[in-house]
Amino acid sequence: MSDKSHLKRGLALPHVILPATTGAAICLAVAPGLHVLIVYPWTGRPGLPNPPHWDDIPGAHGSTPELEGFRDLAPEFACRNVNLFGLSRQTSDYQREMTTRLNIPFPILSDAEGRMSSALALPSFTTGGEKYLKRLTLLVSAGTIEAVRYPGADPALHASEVLGWLEHEAAAGT
Repeated sequence: MSDKSHLKRGLALPHVILPATTGAAICLAVAPGLHVLIVYPWTGRPGLPNPPHWDDIPGAHGSTPELEGFRDLAPEFACRNVNLFGLSRQTSDYQREMTTRLNIPFPILSDAEGRMSSALALPSFTTGGEKYLKRLTLLVSAGTIEAVRYPGADPALHASEVLGWLEHEAAAGT
């Protein structure tokens, strides 16, 4: 699926429990508070090849710098009582190595079985016989989507764009 038009304000998240890199099992549909869910395709590992044709897929590159941007601004999000979560179809073991190597301080959720992405019909693409999620960001409150953001042209700057957007929304009283 490549369309995200169905992901609108007011859409309830499905009751799907996913393993997190923290060792916890998390269901965002019932998690209290305000959350930014960073949906990304895949993070590479040094010394291992990218998936087939990765360099030819628009928007495929950039997950690591995007997550590092959120890592660097995590204290700013925490000051605003906003929780950060990542989501990809990679396994928890793969994600745990990445969070340790990159010092990611927030949980990354594994949707390796595709339960969340299927239930929400998240935009995706396939290469090398594997399905990957397209990059997007959801603002979630009380288990409901408040906003959907596609990252800008530079994934490394996306965290600061989301933070600025949250500050603007707070100033506007929405």
